[in-house]
Amino acid sequence: MSALDRSSMRRSESLEEIDEGLYSRQLYVLGHEAMRRMAKTAVLVSGMKGLGVEIAKNIILAGVKSVTVHDPGNTQWSDLSSQFFLSESDVGRNRAVASQQRLAELNSYVPVTAYTGELSESFLTAFQVVVLSNSPLEEQLHVSDICHARSICFVLADTKGLAGQLFCDFGENFVVDEPAEAEPVSAYIQHISQGIPGVVTCRDGQGHGHGFADGDFVTFLDVEGMSQLNGCAPRAIHVLDEFTLEIGDTGSFAPYQRGGVITQVKVPQLHSYEPLRAALAKPKIKAMDDRGHSLHLAFRALHAFAAEMGHLPRPRAQADAERLLELARGLTAHQELLDEGLVRTFAHVSAGELSPMAALLGGLAAQEVLKAASGKFLPLAQWLYFDALECLPEEGTALLTEESCAPRGSRYDGQIAVFGADFQEKLGRQKYFVVGAGAIGCELLKNFAMIGLAAGEGGSITVTDMDTIERSNLSRQLLFRPRDVGKLKSETAAAAVRRMNPTTRVMAQTHHVGPDTETLYGDDFFTALDGVANALDSMQARAYVDGRCIRYLKPLLDSGTEGTKGHVQVVVPYLTQSFGSPPDLTESAVPLCTLRHFPSTIEHTLQWARDEFDGLFKVPAENVNKYLEDPAFIEGQWTTQDLEWVRSSLQEKPCSWQDCVHWARQRWESLYRHAILNLLHAFPPGHETSPGVLFWAGPKKCPRPLEFDCDNSTHMEYVMAAASLFAQTHRLQVPRDRTAARETLRAMVMPPFQPESGVRIPVTEEEMEEAPAGVDEEQLAALRQELAECRQALLEGGHSSTHLMEPIHFEKDDDSNGHVDFIMAASNLRAANYGITPADWHKSKRVAGRIMPAIATTTAAVAGLACLELYKLVWGHKDLSSYCNSFLQLAEPLLARFRPLPPPDTYKYGQETWSCWHRVEVPGIGAHGEELSLQELLDQLQVVHGLPVRTVLCGVTILYASFWAKQKREAQLTCRLTQLVSGPPGATWQPPQILVLDLVCEDQQDDDVLPPVHVRLPCG
Repeated sequence: MSALDRSSMRRSESLEEIDEGLYSRQLYVLGHEAMRRMAKTAVLVSGMKGLGVEIAKNIILAGVKSVTVHDPGNTQWSDLSSQFFLSESDVGRNRAVASQQRLAELNSYVPVTAYTGELSESFLTAFQVVVLSNSPLEEQLHVSDICHARSICFVLADTKGLAGQLFCDFGENFVVDEPAEAEPVSAYIQHISQGIPGVVTCRDGQGHGHGFADGDFVTFLDVEGMSQLNGCAPRAIHVLDEFTLEIGDTGSFAPYQRGGVITQVKVPQLHSYEPLRAALAKPKIKAMDDRGHSLHLAFRALHAFAAEMGHLPRPRAQADAERLLELARGLTAHQELLDEGLVRTFAHVSAGELSPMAALLGGLAAQEVLKAASGKFLPLAQWLYFDALECLPEEGTALLTEESCAPRGSRYDGQIAVFGADFQEKLGRQKYFVVGAGAIGCELLKNFAMIGLAAGEGGSITVTDMDTIERSNLSRQLLFRPRDVGKLKSETAAAAVRRMNPTTRVMAQTHHVGPDTETLYGDDFFTALDGVANALDSMQARAYVDGRCIRYLKPLLDSGTEGTKGHVQVVVPYLTQSFGSPPDLTESAVPLCTLRHFPSTIEHTLQWARDEFDGLFKVPAENVNKYLEDPAFIEGQWTTQDLEWVRSSLQEKPCSWQDCVHWARQRWESLYRHAILNLLHAFPPGHETSPGVLFWAGPKKCPRPLEFDCDNSTHMEYVMAAASLFAQTHRLQVPRDRTAARETLRAMVMPPFQPESGVRIPVTEEEMEEAPAGVDEEQLAALRQELAECRQALLEGGHSSTHLMEPIHFEKDDDSNGHVDFIMAASNLRAANYGITPADWHKSKRVAGRIMPAIATTTAAVAGLACLELYKLVWGHKDLSSYCNSFLQLAEPLLARFRPLPPPDTYKYGQETWSCWHRVEVPGIGAHGEELSLQELLDQLQVVHGLPVRTVLCGVTILYASFWAKQKREAQLTCRLTQLVSGPPGATWQPPQILVLDLVCEDQQDDDVLPPVHVRLPCG
């Protein structure tokens, strides 16, 4: 059996029934054990309006055992404003029955059935989790009592207009196996005192504080002296400050000497929950405040109102609002805690059904269902209330009346009830650009279709994405189905949205958005937009789009997720700060000296192995091919080492499988034995940087060389994977025979280790960056001559094509190609060198492939929050406090909303400052109706704006400089602006609508930065 077959079998056994190809990104959020528990959980979701279908959609995509959808009611027009699996033809049909087939198509592993009968005790006992939405209080209490008595996890969710509630009861003895999402915290020990309690002084790998929280449990590794702590049972800690913590009794232990790592241990927690009947009277509300208390009373009063009147309060009906307030007052003895204005506003909008609210609460509720099913992450205790009443018009309720919010027999009646008919028409006229049609893009487009964005005359949505659909997308990108794999995301998403709402005017494109497509997405395109929504993974791409929005003064909705964490940022011209710039957004890189010589975490060894992959199987092959195909290659700016790699690749060309195994074994010896012996030769285990200060301490782990062993599975996995890839890159078709490899290995004799002399090993990043020693020009010239002669000989002999190589590009999503197998083996061998705990195949794949953990619940919630901000943009809100940036972490659960920051000063000239949104605007047509000359532009800048210009630039091209010769200046000043920036003679060139220029002024100080000049040209 080959190494690849063996590793495939291991993965299959470990996954059992879990389809990693489908759930790969979600597995990195939940893990295999949690997903196995989910696959045994049957869930009932009652209520198939917008919120119910969101919850069902999310848990079906996640992969529970089965989902039963329940609703005794029939589809109404108002349902279509948020229920994306119902259509106009379904009006009058049962909601559950009409939704069942479309829900079932989401995931073939999850059977979906529809039920329209009574929620009896005998029926409910078939489920492990029961979810109620759009349910009357009497039914909520009845079902909750049954579930609590039967230890069935119970989730209650509801949205009314711009407010929502969520309640969880997981019984009196619910075990949370893994409360937190984050990886366990570790720190390096500097000292441990003997005492009651013992005090540990420690820091993380970067010298910062330890990162532990009070009440965490920890264990210890590699402690010298106080060795009784090594591998001890988890100990609870008490944090003293950022560098010290108490760990209990250490008085009887041996004195601490040196070293050691303290690591957090995730300990299961037991939680107890009250049933709904008790929790209504004495609510535990997350982030309890007067607003949450008032919303709790408002929802209770709403049930009483509906029971009394037979309907919900009518939109903007003052009498109904006053009656609801009266009922709310009767539910509390603390009148001073009741926000009466909030309750009245709640009453005015409570008849509404909004897709963004359903998406947000549906994501939150579905994550609680998954917690109940899996025991993963901390459940809600026990109530959560949310409102976005700031989405209503800033001018006050005068814009909204009973008449304007009355139903029209329209699919948007649920939204008109909140915002009125005029606002609905305004939504229909919007022109929006959606960049990206992945998970967030799909959710945004679905919400846009539901709210009627660009569904009217003059409206449009342009969505662009270059990518095609992969199978791993299907577990979180709701617009795609198995039949769509291989199709373009943007086109498939647009077609799906049109099926949800046929009036949506959406156009799909397949272009990258960047500097190279500014002819497509330029002045004409951006100036016509009302706004942009980012749905991108890349920080650099998001920052680029942000820059375009700044240039064209367009609002931007930016969203992102990682696992159960998500954020939304709204960017409003002149009102908020921009998204950011790439230097602020790049991840901090691991120092090169750490990767090469001093790894301390498995992430370090995995990054090292990933670099090793490219250095062995990609870069050399690319250089050899360039060398063989381009005669000028060897005269390029190459180092001696680069050319030596080309020579060795030619010399090492294998002829057989045994040659490949021989090469892999030599590489093993070089990396895991000789390199380590050289490092220890330079810095022996007892080496001191100064008297009493050991070199090998803290994050610097003293390595040990390995001895090759054919019977060690990791050793053999490395040889098999490396030899297979080496054969592939040399285009050698040979059977990957493990038995033959073992025979070759046993016959090999490795030369003894000889320390390298005169080699300086850099210890710090500064030493790594020091200029390399001077190049031996004579040696380099000789090497170039040798390679030139070799190339000539290959050409004359007709053998150059046989030496062409196949560069191997790392591909994380093909589990059969051996790429992750090589990286896992290479990384774990290096981990063995340094005493680091190895990584399994799945973690190796995630880190090496830079895979972002993702789950549908977070994506849905984030898209809902983004669309709430969209409402405000369409209204044209001018008050900064109306807008909200959001951060959520569903694992906790945490939902934080906060006011965006105003834009900081970006530009300065003299005593005046401006934000990034400012520009000096100049009309491109002069007094006589002709395009401005450069002289006329300078005159306007001087007279109108007080800017004595010294230099004018367009991009990197200087259009004018006062230091030029007089003749050149005068000739330039007479030219029209389009003459100065036009392309080369004869080239096709389309003049821009807006010419952007940068200035330097005569009296400009060193710290002055002038805003750009925007000249609107007549040709636009």
